[in-house]
Amino acid sequence: MQDFLVDLNMPKQTILKQVLIWRAKHISHRQFVYILSIVIGFTSGVGAVILKNLTHFFQHLLEGNLIKYYHHAFYFLFPIIGLTIVYFIIKYVIRNKVSHGIPSTLFAISKRKGIMKQYQMFGSILTAPLTVGFGGSVGLEGPTVATGAAIGSNISRMFHMNQTTRNLLIGCAAAGAMSSIFKAPIAAIIFAIEVFSLDLTIASMLPLLLASLSAILTSYFFFGDDILLPFRIEDKFVISDAPFYVVLGVFAAITSIYFAQVYDKFQKFFDKIKSPIKRLVIGGILLGILIYFIPPLYGEGFDVINNLIAGNPEKALENNIFQMDLTNIWIIVLLLAGLVFFKIIASALTFGAGGVGGIFAPTLFMGSIMGNCIAKIINNCGLFGTPISESNFTLVGMAGLLAGVLHAPLTAIFLIAELTSGYELFIPLMLTATISFGITKYFSSHSVYNMELGRKGELITHDKDHAVLTLMDIDRVIETNFVTITSNMNLGEIVHTAVIKSNRNIFPVVKAKTQELVGVILLDDLRPIMFDQDLYGEILAHDIMQPPPEVIDIDKDKMTEIMQKFQDSSAWNLPVIKDGKYFGFISKSKLLTAYRRQLINHTKEN
Repeated sequence: MQDFLVDLNMPKQTILKQVLIWRAKHISHRQFVYILSIVIGFTSGVGAVILKNLTHFFQHLLEGNLIKYYHHAFYFLFPIIGLTIVYFIIKYVIRNKVSHGIPSTLFAISKRKGIMKQYQMFGSILTAPLTVGFGGSVGLEGPTVATGAAIGSNISRMFHMNQTTRNLLIGCAAAGAMSSIFKAPIAAIIFAIEVFSLDLTIASMLPLLLASLSAILTSYFFFGDDILLPFRIEDKFVISDAPFYVVLGVFAAITSIYFAQVYDKFQKFFDKIKSPIKRLVIGGILLGILIYFIPPLYGEGFDVINNLIAGNPEKALENNIFQMDLTNIWIIVLLLAGLVFFKIIASALTFGAGGVGGIFAPTLFMGSIMGNCIAKIINNCGLFGTPISESNFTLVGMAGLLAGVLHAPLTAIFLIAELTSGYELFIPLMLTATISFGITKYFSSHSVYNMELGRKGELITHDKDHAVLTLMDIDRVIETNFVTITSNMNLGEIVHTAVIKSNRNIFPVVKAKTQELVGVILLDDLRPIMFDQDLYGEILAHDIMQPPPEVIDIDKDKMTEIMQKFQDSSAWNLPVIKDGKYFGFISKSKLLTAYRRQLINHTKEN
């Protein structure tokens, strides 16, 4: 009876706690990760379905009814209206900044231990369809990945997964999102490994496979057999075309560098504008003007890609406001080249104005048109007798630009191979993607996704040492229990206020008013004179101090740079400054201990 009363008085366990207790008793950690990867794959697939359907609803409603049957001027108005609605949703509904999809996910992995905030699970769903559906010249792949990643991150937190597992489940979400969108499960897994720098091990491969499979089954359930780029290869690859694919790879690299440079410059330009209203007005008006004159820039642009693959470029360009003669092949080439040139500008303006989207679709758009242009020029220049396949060049061009812009050549190769339901183009895909990636990598060490993180040294890569150093938290290795000395203190004051009271053998010397670090004094420097009281009033701190071998700036230096400073200086303790003032010290022993601990956590199998 007493036991019964005790049970009644105990607080009721939540369902989550009951699940956790049941899981601990009956399911191993690895098996539970497999279950979560299936769940996350399904949720990523559902997220992709919602984003796609909402976007297509807005796009068909607006472009199909209002623009076609009423007035062309809506091409100018809709992007501004859509971006304005997005601004108000972010400000008054979400009340948090909705960052671009994949870069925000990479930041969470690098600097937030894989933790993504709850609003990120629905932020992109509310804003990306409005951005793209109303004409924003960006894609939905990035927001879909970010939505899935946020769901994966929060599910892993709910079940108390560690950082390594959390990052793996974020990769599962990315694989699920890509698998659902393109119905390309193998390319989706490679995408997660290449872009999110996941280690390819047995422990990570099976969860990625399960997530990708779960997502593609979800996609088939909702979308049926419909695929984004329906195409069957009709023209086989012949070895005599190999030189032309080399040329395509070079042009893909040039276009990739142009893409990255323009994107970066526009991002920096809009970052200087602090007012979101000003960014909205400037970006929205410029985008509206661009789409008004070049309607194919409206939205993602997959209709244009499909028309090019099907050999109908005239249909893709029939809305040109200049009413140019589309029977002239060189006019078509000129207009297509214009689309390549202006697409990234339209995408950058969309982001700058506050729109939410991704760059995956613009990359495919530009790559397909670039490949088609190169093929048309080769076939119509009169220098070569045998024509080349324009549809194949259109497809391989997409792979070339994906490899260059995303720095993901394997993703590019397998994505196009899976989209075409065969591997007949495998050799030209490898040739073009490798050349494009190699040249682009030489001129730009970071992809568009990780450009900003790479510049700051905050990017997780496949280099395990660099990854471990990036994941380390600098604040946890700083020690602040050092007694400071002002530069005008005499030897007697140093002995009585610092040496006697401190258990450390190094003393930072600072300016009394500003606390600026000016040097350090070692106990070894004091030992020969500290017992000679005749010198107490004669020797000052600045007489015996020495410059530190290196100084660590907490606001600027990353862990990789800190480790390099220890290596170059051979010091065991280095002072730390913050906002120009002395802040503390980092010891080599504590740094190496933290490094070993992080390395164990990073390499430990799930």
